[in-house]
Amino acid sequence: MQFRDYDLGGFFDEFFGEGGKPRPSARTLVRNIESLPPGELLNRQRAAERALLQMGITFNVYGEQAGTEKIFPFDLVPRIVPAGEWSRIERGLKQRIRVLNLFIDDLYHDQKILKDGVLPAELIHSSKAFRKQCMGFNPPRGIWCHVTGTDLVRHSDGQVYVLEDNLRCPSGVSYVLENRAVMKSMFPQVFAASRIRPVSSYPGKLRDMLEYLAPDHITAPRCVLLTPGIYNSAYFEHSFLAQQMGIELVEGRDLVIDDGHVCMRTTQGFERVDVIYRRIDDDFLDPECFRPDSMLGVPGLMEAYQAGNVALANAPGGGVADDKVVYAYLPRIVKYYTGEDMILPNVPTYICSEPDDLSYVLEHIGELVVKAANESGGYGMLVGPHSTREQQADFAERIKANPRNYIAQPTLALSRVPTIVGDHMEGRHVDLRPYVLYGKEIFVLPGGLTRVALRKGSLVVNSSQGGGSKDTWVLADSPLPQEEAEEPGGTERITQQRSSAVA
Repeated sequence: MQFRDYDLGGFFDEFFGEGGKPRPSARTLVRNIESLPPGELLNRQRAAERALLQMGITFNVYGEQAGTEKIFPFDLVPRIVPAGEWSRIERGLKQRIRVLNLFIDDLYHDQKILKDGVLPAELIHSSKAFRKQCMGFNPPRGIWCHVTGTDLVRHSDGQVYVLEDNLRCPSGVSYVLENRAVMKSMFPQVFAASRIRPVSSYPGKLRDMLEYLAPDHITAPRCVLLTPGIYNSAYFEHSFLAQQMGIELVEGRDLVIDDGHVCMRTTQGFERVDVIYRRIDDDFLDPECFRPDSMLGVPGLMEAYQAGNVALANAPGGGVADDKVVYAYLPRIVKYYTGEDMILPNVPTYICSEPDDLSYVLEHIGELVVKAANESGGYGMLVGPHSTREQQADFAERIKANPRNYIAQPTLALSRVPTIVGDHMEGRHVDLRPYVLYGKEIFVLPGGLTRVALRKGSLVVNSSQGGGSKDTWVLADSPLPQEEAEEPGGTERITQQRSSAVA
């Protein structure tokens, strides 16, 4: 399988530039693929799929026969990010996370940004993710957004834009780690010849961040990962990360409040918990504080949290900053808190609650991407150019009924990466979700999850909508120090686990 007949299709291609010549960052891999015997790349793709199935990276196929499993779709051809470009992305993400943290803290204290009219107060007070219960609260170390997944896209102009922020329970990092383990076994020569920055340190960095949240007087903090349970679509990731960090995986029923502290049931009796990495949405955390019908959380957890007896990551209430309408105001928010311009720009956005923008959106709905403020996974969204007149009319009525709940953006020509389709290569559209940890310092995982729209012509990369993933290779600008290099082979560190409930 070669690139001889590969069609750039008029889009920005991550591998090939003007005249179809390989970009400098992709030359080594292109040469390696071109040198493979006929059929070898397909053989490696099938081997990778078998390895992922054996690792248990599967998900339920709802609507089909019970017990049907498929691997999380994976394409062997990686995405490559040059060192200089990654440096800018990293700086931009760090700026963004610092500002988002300042913004959230302000909203739950003096609300200066609202009093100064930078954005409408009603926008915040009407947000589904704004938690009045958090007003006046100071989270441990002053950090609200501990784990962030920020979605990036590249347009035909070559510019990288921020598409949205995910500050609640961002998922997908387990696929980053598993994809890399598989890729290293498929392309050992390329890894030896390239300066690809490692991702294997993420579980250790995540645990360090969690332990940093514990009070100073606790010398050996006990951390746990709180999961909704085996039927959650991301359960594989929950169990995988807990195992990789060496911490307990617990459900709400495993935790109790004793004398204002959180304790975990064990065979040796109750043991105190200091930090909870929670993968449960705010609404379900504590039935005494949020939804009273929740069976997933821990009664009294918020009282223990607000008393300073346990730390939660991410902090409840932080989701107000990833409301898609709030996203539209980020350029003003960054300027307000720092006096700086955004390093990574937003996609231009129309705010349907503003009359002029609303009129424009309704008149041009067939050209725009319309998004609901708090939906995810590719739901609650209309891709205008790929929609029917009936769908456009339906969305127009939804917008008019609740304009606060919608934004619209131009339909971007997302960049493409070569992808194996049958027995040949075709370009498929991609985005990128880097993962950011905010602890003692801000750490940006070099790379992240490249999601790929496997359906021809599709711009929707979500796995629930037919998308898949690729490994992301961030190149270093100089040889990596020995201590930063990936461990040989990669797969030795991955404990094989089985689950049929992966998102």
